[in-house]
Amino acid sequence: MLIRIAAALLAFVAPSALFAQEAAAVPAQAPAAPSTPAPKSDGSLKADAQAAVFEMGEITAAADGAFGEATEGVAMVIEKIFADLGKPNAYIVGREGSGALIVGLRYGRGKLFSKVEGEREVFWTGPSVGPDVGGDASRTFTLIYNLHDTDELFQRFAAVEGKAYLIGGVSANYHQRGDIVLVPIRLGAGWRLGANVGYLKYTREGRVIPF
Repeated sequence: MLIRIAAALLAFVAPSALFAQEAAAVPAQAPAAPSTPAPKSDGSLKADAQAAVFEMGEITAAADGAFGEATEGVAMVIEKIFADLGKPNAYIVGREGSGALIVGLRYGRGKLFSKVEGEREVFWTGPSVGPDVGGDASRTFTLIYNLHDTDELFQRFAAVEGKAYLIGGVSANYHQRGDIVLVPIRLGAGWRLGANVGYLKYTREGRVIPF
């Protein structure tokens, strides 16, 4: 059963014209909102990543590209995340599919944007367990904090208990490993938020086995 669900979800996140259009829609540069200047880099990769953060205006414009237009719910969720964590230094634009019958599976594909290391394709999977039945397909926009080297993304990130938002059909929950924090924002998939617990595992290539 799980293998059939996995195969169907992988087909959903396979390369498509829609995904290409979504990635292309993200502006390379967007007007930045006035803010305190980022700290200057001392030349190291970590300092570069800390200095090269995305401003609120850039993130809002990128969310417009990911979701077609940034709804009021998306804007409010982004504001809450900025209030909690500040400015991200990377983000992912993508799409995913998920299904569950007590044990759930989530498969996604997207493009990582970093001011220091540019763009690269990424994949993710996420098993879950909980009182959860059904499925959904959604576009995703993930804010990333403290990612000093994009290779550090390719590991497992557990959900942070009690850190979740659901506003106007827009859901967001926190995942963390060490200092790196990921906040996936999903439009139209909020009914599953809080119904299960699990983790997200990011990889360089797509895979069927989610563990």
